[in-house]
Amino acid sequence: MGKGAVVGTVVVVCAAAAAAVVVSRRRRRRLEAEDERKRKAAAVIEEVEQRFSTPTALLRGIADAMVEEMERGLRADPHAPLKMVISYVDNLPTGDEHGLFYALDLGGTNFRVIRVQLGGREKRVVKQQYEEVSIPPHLMVGTSTELFDFIAAELEKFVRTEGKDFHLPEGRQRELGFTFSFPVHQTSISSGTLIKWTKGFSINGTVGEDVVAELSRAMERQGLDMKVTALVNDTVGTLAGGRYVDNDVVAPVILGTGTNAAYVEHVNAIPKWNGLLPRSGNMVINMEWGNFRSDNLPHSEYDTALDFESLNPGEQVYEKMISGMYLGEIVRRILLKLAHDASLFGDVVPPKLEQLFILRTPDMSAMHHDTSHDLKHLGAKLKDILGVPDTSLEARYITLHVCDLVAERGARLAAAGIYGILKKLGKDKVPSDGSQKQRTVIAMDGGLYEHYTKFSACLEATLAGLLGEEAASSVVVKLANDGSGMGAVLLAASHSQYAEAE
Repeated sequence: MGKGAVVGTVVVVCAAAAAAVVVSRRRRRRLEAEDERKRKAAAVIEEVEQRFSTPTALLRGIADAMVEEMERGLRADPHAPLKMVISYVDNLPTGDEHGLFYALDLGGTNFRVIRVQLGGREKRVVKQQYEEVSIPPHLMVGTSTELFDFIAAELEKFVRTEGKDFHLPEGRQRELGFTFSFPVHQTSISSGTLIKWTKGFSINGTVGEDVVAELSRAMERQGLDMKVTALVNDTVGTLAGGRYVDNDVVAPVILGTGTNAAYVEHVNAIPKWNGLLPRSGNMVINMEWGNFRSDNLPHSEYDTALDFESLNPGEQVYEKMISGMYLGEIVRRILLKLAHDASLFGDVVPPKLEQLFILRTPDMSAMHHDTSHDLKHLGAKLKDILGVPDTSLEARYITLHVCDLVAERGARLAAAGIYGILKKLGKDKVPSDGSQKQRTVIAMDGGLYEHYTKFSACLEATLAGLLGEEAASSVVVKLANDGSGMGAVLLAASHSQYAEAE
């Protein structure tokens, strides 16, 4: 081999070696960058796990705080977060109700219009029909007149479809139960002034006004001859509907877009009651528990930011941790932190991930319930909603874990609230006198509980754990689907203007 050839070979070898060194360095830098990314992702997840932790001792403390705040609200303490609204419902349905009655159930982003022909104790519900209507987003932040005119117009259309299976005696006015699931200062069974809007509503001109009068004027403008005979909160309606089919129902809980609870209280345990004592000795209390606050609640930076940027900062603190309006948004905020700090979805943060409330709780539920080995359904959701064309398996599993953490915290906190109600009623323990355990039913309503099965299963398991095996054996948590709508119908019937004549 000539000298030139040798030199050439040496140059080639050196060049190859240099290139290999460069490639090795690049590979090492890539590996180091990947390790750093994974370390940052692990740090974010670890902090979320710590902040969202709900050990049993913490849940018991939350339940005790719930009882304490219930008692403050019943005393009319002006600083109590739970208003413990007196519903003026002292008698629940008996099964004797009969006739044609309507209900309007305004509970969130949708409302339902319902008609029911009741046949008394023998025939019970003869026939029922309902329609669900979505509220256009602009009406949720518009004026009171625009919202109620839209609702009344839809109700009038529904009344026009009344068939011959429904019978209204001649000369009688149609009667309506109005389920209004927002905080109201109730002044009678058929009147109440709005305290504040929740669940994303922010409407001018309604706070401090009688919502029944607002609806009645809107119905008049539509030429609809109908009288509101019962103003009912969604939880009170669920209680009435639940008691109609199961006499052991003691409390309803709504877990949907928003959340609330109610229960039956002895009048002598309501210091702020100053009216005539009802013959039953009982009164249904609408807790408005979405506004519950306690230092025991496991707050995180995500909750603080969500609350600050909400339409009602500082209010509905409990609701923002457990209800369907907010769970998906909490997940989005955690994923955004992971995208910024740990490049979870690549070097560029997906622009859609920056959009408030783009990730809805039903989408979170669909991702959380993905059982495919490669989480392909979850990946498809991320692509469709956030515009991420290709996610790594690691990113999908991290997303699944985030859904799990947020749902579990929400479900366990909801269970602690229910446990608090049972403690207030003295139904959290086995009778110490050896008497037979009485069956206790919690009636659940709302899409979050009904459709998010991992959430509802976690709630039920947590409540059973808090009660203990023996006490839990007599407590039943069951779905009362459309309980609030049917309850409004039943309360309209039991408070009918024609009831005395019959």
